[in-house]
Amino acid sequence: MLLEDFFEIAQNQFNDALPFVLYQKPNASVVKGLFQNNDLVYTSENLTESGFVFAPFNIEERTVLIPSNQSEILECEFVIPAQTEINLKEANNLSEAKSFHINLVSKAIKAIKNNTFKKVVLSRKEEVSLLEGNPIELFKRLLSQYKSALVYCWYHPKIGLWLGATPETLLSITGNRFTTMALAGTQAYKGNNNPTWKTKETQEQQLVTDFLVNNLQPLVSSLNVSKVETVKAGTLLHLRTQVSGILNSNLKAIVEVLHPTPAVCGLPKAVSKQFILENENYKREFYTGFLGELNITEKITRNTNRRNIENSAYNSVKTVSNLFVNLRCMQLTDVKAHIYIGGGITKDSIPEQEWEETVNKSQTMKKVLF
Repeated sequence: MLLEDFFEIAQNQFNDALPFVLYQKPNASVVKGLFQNNDLVYTSENLTESGFVFAPFNIEERTVLIPSNQSEILECEFVIPAQTEINLKEANNLSEAKSFHINLVSKAIKAIKNNTFKKVVLSRKEEVSLLEGNPIELFKRLLSQYKSALVYCWYHPKIGLWLGATPETLLSITGNRFTTMALAGTQAYKGNNNPTWKTKETQEQQLVTDFLVNNLQPLVSSLNVSKVETVKAGTLLHLRTQVSGILNSNLKAIVEVLHPTPAVCGLPKAVSKQFILENENYKREFYTGFLGELNITEKITRNTNRRNIENSAYNSVKTVSNLFVNLRCMQLTDVKAHIYIGGGITKDSIPEQEWEETVNKSQTMKKVLF
């Protein structure tokens, strides 16, 4: 399918107020779309359905599904489009938001020192007023700028319009093999892919890794933990550890263990989540939830060497799920973009620096809007 035809279908779907999702997986060259044929709200209770799932931070709320069997599924090769200017102006002075966030971080540090929890992830929402903002055009901009992320545009007329470029995998499953990651620690990219990391960042990363390993062990086998590496996501650097193995349980059981991860919630999970719900001055909705392909059927090829004729016998069809944590995202309303950003708080956190980290992270989305 031609790229212009693909985006024309997406634009018509949006104009007709029908649900759809456009997305490109990390480092892929293909853009995919699910275009739902009605405006009903479908949900997933047990993660056994097939389609594109969109789940909130608070998993007790409904998980929305764009079902494969109620949608037209299209894909095309992506070529970087010409950039177009979109005008915007800042919607508010950030001094009040800064004061609130610094006080909130200080409150969290006090709770950590009182042994309420070891870590908590605190976030905020920032509004930017749009003079003009076509979500399809914004999606194209995200595609052009964030190759190593899951880039998406998700729309349902009865729920909302979200766009993002997230670098964090919650869970990838092919057959019974899985991969997940611990992604924590942040600093601005300054031309060095191997920077020095402070104790606060390395400890935060280790907390997340330990959580994954300890909680996955009863549900999996052949568990493998990679070395910590520095990865680049847009203008930021993070620490990442990959964890993989073989599933001995169903998808819902694994997701319930992982979500929300310490990288977006805290440790212990229950008490840090309660602190977030009670103290952040807004509702996260789908920010720090998860999204992605759910139980999609794909053809798996072991070897692409065409000279090996016998190789064709080793092609197989497997069920694949690729779920990502909904970071670096924004929600669009009629005239505003709501940008969501946050960071992990530990006993070594410095409130002013935590504020600056959210300012740095906000540039991921603002770069697309300016």
